[in-house]
Amino acid sequence: MTIHPPLPPPSDAEPPAEASSRVTPMMEQYLEIKAANPGLLLFYRMGDFYELFFEDAEIASCALGIVLTKRGKHQGMDIPMCGVPVERSEDYLHRLIAQGHRVAVCEQTEDPAAARARGAKSVVRRDVVRLVTPGTLTEDTLLDAKANNYLLAIARARGSSGADRLGLAWIDISTSEFIVTECSTPELAATLSRINPNEVIVTDALLGDGDLGPILRESPAVTPLTRDVFDSFTAERRLCDYFAVATMDGLSAMSRLEATAAAAAVTYIDRTQVGKRPPLSPPSREAAGTTMAIDPATRANLELTRTLSGERRGSLLDAIDCTVTPAGSRLLAQRLSAPLTDSGAIARRLDAVAALVADAGLREDIRQTLRAAPDMSRALARLSLGRGGPRDLAGLRDGILAADRALAQLAAMEQASQEISAVMEALRRPSREISREFERALAEQLPLIKRDGGFVREVYEPALDEARSLRDASRLVVASMQARYADDTGIKGLKIRHNNVLGYFVEVTAQHGEKLMAPPLNATFIHRQTLAGQVRFTTSELGEIEARIANAGDRALGLELEIFERLCSLAVAAQDDLRAAAHAFAILDVASALAKLAVDDNYVRPEVDGSLAFAVEGGRHPVVEQALKRDGAPFIANACDLSPPQAGEGRVGAGQIWLLTGPNMAGKSTFLRQNALIALMAQTGSFVPASRARIGVVDRLFSRVGAADDLARGRSTFMVEMVETAVILNQASERSLVILDEIGRGTATFDGLSIAWAAIEHLHEANRCRALFATHYHELTALSSKLPRLFNATVRVKEWQGDVVFLHEVLPGSADRSYGIQVARLAGLPAPVIARANSVLAKLEAQDRGQTARALADDLPLFAVPSRAAVEPATRSEAEKLLEAVKALHPDEMSPREALEALYALKAKLAK
Repeated sequence: MTIHPPLPPPSDAEPPAEASSRVTPMMEQYLEIKAANPGLLLFYRMGDFYELFFEDAEIASCALGIVLTKRGKHQGMDIPMCGVPVERSEDYLHRLIAQGHRVAVCEQTEDPAAARARGAKSVVRRDVVRLVTPGTLTEDTLLDAKANNYLLAIARARGSSGADRLGLAWIDISTSEFIVTECSTPELAATLSRINPNEVIVTDALLGDGDLGPILRESPAVTPLTRDVFDSFTAERRLCDYFAVATMDGLSAMSRLEATAAAAAVTYIDRTQVGKRPPLSPPSREAAGTTMAIDPATRANLELTRTLSGERRGSLLDAIDCTVTPAGSRLLAQRLSAPLTDSGAIARRLDAVAALVADAGLREDIRQTLRAAPDMSRALARLSLGRGGPRDLAGLRDGILAADRALAQLAAMEQASQEISAVMEALRRPSREISREFERALAEQLPLIKRDGGFVREVYEPALDEARSLRDASRLVVASMQARYADDTGIKGLKIRHNNVLGYFVEVTAQHGEKLMAPPLNATFIHRQTLAGQVRFTTSELGEIEARIANAGDRALGLELEIFERLCSLAVAAQDDLRAAAHAFAILDVASALAKLAVDDNYVRPEVDGSLAFAVEGGRHPVVEQALKRDGAPFIANACDLSPPQAGEGRVGAGQIWLLTGPNMAGKSTFLRQNALIALMAQTGSFVPASRARIGVVDRLFSRVGAADDLARGRSTFMVEMVETAVILNQASERSLVILDEIGRGTATFDGLSIAWAAIEHLHEANRCRALFATHYHELTALSSKLPRLFNATVRVKEWQGDVVFLHEVLPGSADRSYGIQVARLAGLPAPVIARANSVLAKLEAQDRGQTARALADDLPLFAVPSRAAVEPATRSEAEKLLEAVKALHPDEMSPREALEALYALKAKLAK
C-alpha cells in the first residue's frame, strides 16, 4: 500500500527571488513547476526525452533501472539527472505506477522557434498537462484489459451515537462508469474488497482514524486530500458544473453524503487531467442490499477473482471466463464480485443464458461477431481526452459494423428474452452515418500515433491529396538531384540523406571530402560536418528543396490532424449511444460465454427464488472439476440440502446446518466451497455445476476456511480464525449461507471443542442460518440429538491393507475416526514416528471421549438467545448523555456553521 501526499491546488506562485538568481532560466522553470507539484515525479519534456532531476532522478533511476547521470550544478552541487525517450514513455510510466509512484507530465507548450524569436536566452514554455495516478489511467499500455481501473472517493458523516455513515463514489474514467452508494463503518471492508479500487482518495482525518485507517491502508494506493475537496456545501454545485446541468434533478437521485463523495471524485479527476474532462456517465446509485454481501476473508477463502497467492489463474473467474472481449471479461468480474439479491433480475440474466444454450448455431455466430468488436468504451475515453489515435477511430467504426452483424443474427431468435431485447435496442442506437464517414476517411493501414500521419484515405480530402503530391514529388526531385550531383562530381558513392538535426545533406566518404571542399566544387557544396568516416555538405539548391518538402509535409500533416479532430468530434457527440452499444456488447459476451460454459461443462439452470431453500443435487466444484478433467480424472458429485425441515421437524422457517465429519484429504473443504460457489454463481446469473439446484436468495455469504496468520496486525493464526468467526456469528442472518471449517483447531483440544460446540448452538438458535460446519471434533455429532435442524454427514472412506482410500462421497452419518495417521504416512513421515503415533492414539482412544461428549449433550442446557431486556443498557443520566455528545464531536472536521449548530445542540441538552 502506498500513501501519497495530497495533490496541491493549482498555483501561480513565483519562485523565491534568491533561488532564481542562482539558477539557469531552464532550471528556474523546472523548479517552479516542481514546486507546484510536490510528491510527484516530474517528467520534464526536453526535445525527444522526458528528463528527471534531483531526487526524482534518483528515485526513477532506481525504479526503472536506467543510468543516473548529472547535468550542471545547483547551489554548488551536481544535479542528478536521468531520462526516458518520449516514444517509450508509456512503458516507463506503467512500471512507475505499478511501483506506487505518481507522475506529473510536463510538456513543451510552444515551438522552440517561437522561444528563440523572443530572445537568445528565452526558455520554451512548458506546463504540466496531466497527473498520472493509479486511479486515472486511460492508455491501453497502462491498463489491464480484463479489469476495471477504479478511483474511489470516501466521505464520512458523523453519527450522534457513533453510528457513522460513509458515502462512496467510484469511477473508471477509461470506461466512463460512475457509481455511488452508502454504507456503515463495519461494512467498509467488505465494500472495498468488492470494488477493488486502484486508488482511494480520503481526507487526512479519515486516513488517521483508529478504526478506518488500518482498513484504508490495505488498499494499493491511498491519496489524502484537503478537506475542501470533500466539502458537502459545494458538492452539488461542483457536480452540476462537471455535468453541465443547472440542478441535481438532471442527475441520479443521491443522498448528500453520496453527492459529497461524488464531487470529491470529479474534483480529483479535474485536477489530474488538467482541464480535460473525461466524459462520465451520470452517477448510478447502488441501493443497499441489492447485492450479496461478501466480506474480504470470504472472497479470499473462496478465491473468487484471485487465488490466495494473488494470481488470476486458478481462481473461479479464471475457470468460468469464456468471454471473447475485454469488456465482457470486465463485466463478468463485476457480476462475480457483486451477485444480485433480486430473484427477478437474476431470472432475466438466466433467461438470456438459457436462450443461447438452446441455440448452438446462434451462440457460435454471436461469439464470432464479438471477436471483431473492439473495446469501444476505452477507445472513446481516449479520444475524448485527446490521447486517442487513428486506430481508436477505426475501433468505433468496427464496433458499429459489428453491431449490425449482431442485430442480424439476434433477429433470427423466435422470442428474445428481456435482457437480449435490451441489448438489441442499445445496439441500434449509434448512428450508422458515423461508421460510413469513418470508413470513407480512414486508410487501410493505420499508424498507432496520429502525429505519424498517413491515416486518411486518398481522395477523401482533395486539399490533402494535393499537399501529399507536392511532398512526394519533392522527394523525387531529391532523388534526381542525388544522381545529378554524383555525375557532376564523379563521386558514385555520393548520397543525399536526412536527419532531424541537419535536415537534408550531401554525404560522401572522407577520401572524397577534400575534393568537394576544393575549387571549383566548393562554390556549390558548403561544408556542414566532418565525422570519422564521412563528410557532410549542403547546397543552396538542396536548402530550397528542403523548405518545399518541409512545407508540403507540414501542410499534409496539418490537414490530416484537422480531419482527425473533426472525426473525433463526431464520436464525442455520439458518446452516449456509443457507450450504450459498448455495454450491450459486454452483456451479450457474458451471456454467450456463460452459455458456452454451461454446454461444455454440463451445467444446469438453477431455480432462484425468495425462499430459504438450498437444495443441490450432483453438485461439483467448478475449479477443481476443470483441473481433474485436464488430468483425465472424474469429479465425484455430491448432494447438499440445507432447506428448512418440514413441519413438525423443529422450528419451521430456518435452514439446516450440516455437521460434516471425515478424514483429512477426503474432500470436506472442497464440498464446503463448492456449495458456496454454486450459490454465488446462481445469483450472478450463471448456470451452475450440478444436475439440479434450487437456491433461496442468500443475502450474505460467509466462509471460514483455511489457516493463516496476520503478523502485520499482531494476530496469530488462531486469532485470525476467531476474528473471522466472530464476524460470522455477529452478522449472519436467517438468509445467510455460512461455511465453517475446523473451528477451534488452533488451540487446546478442550478449548477448541468448547468453542466449536458453542458456535454450532449459536448458529442454530441465534443466527438460524443455512450452514455447513466441517470438523474433526467427532464429539459434536452428539448435538444432533438436541438440535433438530442439525444434520450429521460424513465423507466416505475405505481402509485397505492399513491404508485409507478416499471415495469423496458425502453421505448421512458421522465418522468415528479422522485417519490422520494414515494421511501422515502418505505425506512421508518416518516409520518410527508413525508407529509411536499409533501407540499414543490407542491409549487416548481408551479414554472414550465420545462417551463424555454424549453425557455433556444430555447435561448441558441448549444455547440461550439473550432476551432484549437482558442486553439493553441501563438508563443514562443527563450528565452522561451530555458527556457522550461532547465526546462524539470532532472539531477538526467541522465547518464553522457545523460547529455553531453543535454548540446550540449542546446548550439545548444542558437546558434540559
